[in-house]
Amino acid sequence: MRQRLLCRGILCGLAMCASVYHTDKFTAITESIIETICTKIVSEPDIVEADWSEYFDGMNGCAVLYDADDMQYTIYREELALTERSPCSTFKIISSLIALENGIIQPDHSLRTWSGEVFWNKKWNQDIDFSGAFRESCVWYYREVINEIGPELMRKELDSLRYGNCDISDWEGRLNTNNSNRALTGFWIESSLKISPKAQTEVMERIFGEQSDYSEETIDELKKVMLLTEQEQGDTLIYGKTGMGKAQGVVVDAWFTGFAERGQDKVYFCVYLGQTDDKNVSSAVAKEIAVQIVSDYCNR
Repeated sequence: MRQRLLCRGILCGLAMCASVYHTDKFTAITESIIETICTKIVSEPDIVEADWSEYFDGMNGCAVLYDADDMQYTIYREELALTERSPCSTFKIISSLIALENGIIQPDHSLRTWSGEVFWNKKWNQDIDFSGAFRESCVWYYREVINEIGPELMRKELDSLRYGNCDISDWEGRLNTNNSNRALTGFWIESSLKISPKAQTEVMERIFGEQSDYSEETIDELKKVMLLTEQEQGDTLIYGKTGMGKAQGVVVDAWFTGFAERGQDKVYFCVYLGQTDDKNVSSAVAKEIAVQIVSDYCNR
């Protein structure tokens, strides 16, 4: 908001000058100055540091919140917020987006047949559709979807989104040290693809913001599965996805990323937790922290 007001002030000031010194040359110079200054101002959001340690209870983590209306990032522990880590199941937002946009997932006809292999999560041991697979974070379902998307389209879409390091080289996920079952591994799970918490919020804004390149139908379907139905935060609706990864049995990455709507305003966010020896780190805890931070921010 402050940047927009500043731009408006610059416009008014230069317009007054133009009215006094009205020449074609001055007008052209004025327009060039306005474009240069305002583009720079609008393209560089403010970054504000926050002390959100009370939400984290000693856990190794960070949080990023981007208020699109104010063009301001609020960041807790900036160094960690700029560190790239495996996105794990938060990547289901991206794979769902690509599959919906390209007709690979059609929500009303999205049921996939369970192979019969017994997985550790009992809710995966059944035929499951898009909505169920997203909410239960069913890896085998998304392994099939991503294989159908294929490396060429996936690489193109990640480049367009500027998604982290865009590295899908370990397509099958053989770098994963916690699992050798190829139905449950991939480049997005403790493997080649990496993204920082700050970049996660940037990607959320590219998908769900005013300048989104994606169809309204795709966005609406994605919002349906991302909406947190279990929480009631007044006029604030929170959308997101958890993610968690292990290395040799130990949780090393836990996420919750998404956005919140309050009226016409949107706030994009990401909470990340890293390995903490004396704490119970999980994606559920990251989600709980994110909901608290976002709710407090939106209701302040």
